[in-house]
Amino acid sequence: MSRPRVGVAVLTLGNRPAELRALLDSVAKQDEPAAHVVVVGNGSPLPELPEWVTGVEVDENLGVSGGRNVAMERLREFGDVDVLVDLDDDGLLIAADVVRRIADLYACDPKLGIVSFRIADETGRTQRRHVPRLRAGDPMRRGLVTTFLGGGHAVSMPMLDRIGGWPDAFFFTHEETDLAWRALDGGWKILYEPELVLQHPHTSPARHAVYYRMTARNRVWMARRHLPAVLVPVYLGTWVALTLARTRSAAGLRAWFGGFTEGVRTPCGERRPMRWRTVWRMGRLGRPPVI
Repeated sequence: MSRPRVGVAVLTLGNRPAELRALLDSVAKQDEPAAHVVVVGNGSPLPELPEWVTGVEVDENLGVSGGRNVAMERLREFGDVDVLVDLDDDGLLIAADVVRRIADLYACDPKLGIVSFRIADETGRTQRRHVPRLRAGDPMRRGLVTTFLGGGHAVSMPMLDRIGGWPDAFFFTHEETDLAWRALDGGWKILYEPELVLQHPHTSPARHAVYYRMTARNRVWMARRHLPAVLVPVYLGTWVALTLARTRSAAGLRAWFGGFTEGVRTPCGERRPMRWRTVWRMGRLGRPPVI
């Protein structure tokens, strides 16, 4: 097998030119160069980019899902990319061996579908929500998981060819879990590799105005699309209870339940429930699809 070739994709809204340039500089410093680098201006004009970067401007903000699909298709057009790395435009690769280590991982395992980076702030701290497992106390524990982090990850292009790309209609939130569930049901592995680090400022997802509504709507869509029928009410009931217990904002709760209702009433896309074998596999990995 030839060595996998790695492409890098970055989305930007055009509001972080300094951070974007710092990220691209960190990509340029990799000791094994990326085959191609694509930056998508998601509804915004792009700043001046280095000549080795391919810029793509789209007329409207397509969201995280739609923008990543644009980047994926552009990298696919090159015809020689085996692994796609998505990076947040305000992130930073602090090590120079990230591309090489990703290529090594995929060269060793043809069933490796997704590799999740560890996200850490400038002090090296990793928030619990950035550890893709339920028992998140040790962010340095490596292993197979059932989901991954959107800010920094690698995905197999052959896997995407088989299971499809990002769910466009999701726009923002839970697009990673939707892709992860399809990957697992297709027999692919998801690896959390904490040695691969994306440095990223400490943030809260609730900083986005649409967070509560889209979180609820997309969770309902995801359950309707992918869970066996008997698990749908269990999964959604669990998350209703957790949301009531965790959310302190009355406005946030109103937005969340508005999104939940939207998810129930609106089309969710094609329904392809996962196999019970996949449910069992997710349970063995520590996160059955009921939470």
